[in-house]
Amino acid sequence: MKPAQTSDPQTLPLEEQLVGVNAKTGLYPGARSWSGGRFRVLGKGPLESYCYHVMSRTCGGEVFFDDIEKEALRRVIWRMAEFCGIKVLTYCLMGNHFHLLAEVPHRVTWLQRFEGSDGEAKLLEHLSILYSRSYVGLLRDELADLRARGMAVLAEQRLAALKKRFCDLSLFVKEVKERFSRWFNKRRGRRGTLWMDRFKSVLVEGQGEPLRTMAAYIDLNPVRAGLVKDPKDYRWCGYAEALGGSRRAQRGLCKAQGKPVDGWRSAGAAEAYRCLLHAEGREVKDAQNETVVTRGVTAESARAVLAQKGKLRPAELVRLRVRYFTDGVVLGSREFVEGIFEAQRELFGPKRKKGARRMAESDAPFYTLRQLRLRALE
Repeated sequence: MKPAQTSDPQTLPLEEQLVGVNAKTGLYPGARSWSGGRFRVLGKGPLESYCYHVMSRTCGGEVFFDDIEKEALRRVIWRMAEFCGIKVLTYCLMGNHFHLLAEVPHRVTWLQRFEGSDGEAKLLEHLSILYSRSYVGLLRDELADLRARGMAVLAEQRLAALKKRFCDLSLFVKEVKERFSRWFNKRRGRRGTLWMDRFKSVLVEGQGEPLRTMAAYIDLNPVRAGLVKDPKDYRWCGYAEALGGSRRAQRGLCKAQGKPVDGWRSAGAAEAYRCLLHAEGREVKDAQNETVVTRGVTAESARAVLAQKGKLRPAELVRLRVRYFTDGVVLGSREFVEGIFEAQRELFGPKRKKGARRMAESDAPFYTLRQLRLRALE
C-alpha cells in the first residue's frame, strides 16, 4: 500500500520541496529562439572577460517568491553558472525580481580546457554538473556509434552544439529562468509565463570603482527596499552568503574589489567591502543612540545636493535607486565606454561622434552610453 501523499507540497521539508531543482537533467532541452528584446551591448573585444549587471522581473511585478522559492532560484543560478562557465560576483534575489553581477569569460580561451587528446573526456565530465550519469553515458555511446559508422562530422557537430551553450550571457539567463519557471509553475500549480521579458543588462567595466560600486549597489537592494537595515541580515544576497562562509560568494566579491581570489580574510576584502556598504550614506546617532546627528542619504537630500550643483560620492550612490546602474547600457571609465562604442559603432546613428557620457550626478569619473536627462535618481 502506497503512503498517502501530502496535499500541500509547501508543508514538506525544505530539501523535499527543492527536489526538482536539485535533480539533474535527463534529456537535452531544445533551445527556442528569442523574439524582441531591449537594446543591449555585449563585450566583443579582446578582453579576457566582461562583467554585466543583469536584472529580471516577474510579469508585471505581481508574482512574488517566498523563502523556499528564493532558495530554489539561488541554487539554479549557481548550478547554471558553473555549467555555463559564468562567474557570479554577487547577486540579490528580491520578492519579484533578481539582480546578478556576472563575469562572462572570453569564450575561445575558456573552451581551451576541452582541447587535446583528453578534451572530450573532460567535456563529458563537465556535463555531469547538469546532466544525469545515464544521460552522459548515452551521449558517450552515441558519439562512439556515429564515429564507428563513419559519421565523425556529425559527432563533432553534436559536441559543437553543446559547447555553444558555454560563456553566453543570454543563454545562461534564458536557462536559469526557464528551469526555475518549470519548477515554480509545478509547485504553484500555475501555467503560463512567469517573467515579464527577457532581461535587462548593463555592461560594467570589469575592474576598479565601477565594478565595486555596482556590486555594493546590488547587495544593498534589500536595505533600499526597507526589508533589513544591514545587508548581512538578508539571506538571499551575495554578501550574506559570503559572510556565511561560502567560498564561491567570497571569491566573487574579492574579484569585484580587485582583491586576490582567496583574499576574503587574508587580504581584508571582507572588511573593505563592509566599509563600502556602510560608508558615508549611513545615518549617525548621538551617544545615547536616540537623536539622529547625521541623516542618512535619501533621494530627497540627494536631489537637494544636485540642485546646488553638488556631486554624490559612490558610497552615497549605492544607497539610492540610480537609473544609470540599470538603464545606462554601459558603465565604466571614459576609455572603457569609448572602446565599447567604437567596437560596436554600427549600433549607433551617424550623427553620434562620441560614445561616453559623463554621469553628472557622481563625483567619481563614471561614464555611460546613455545620458539620462530625467529621473536619474528614483
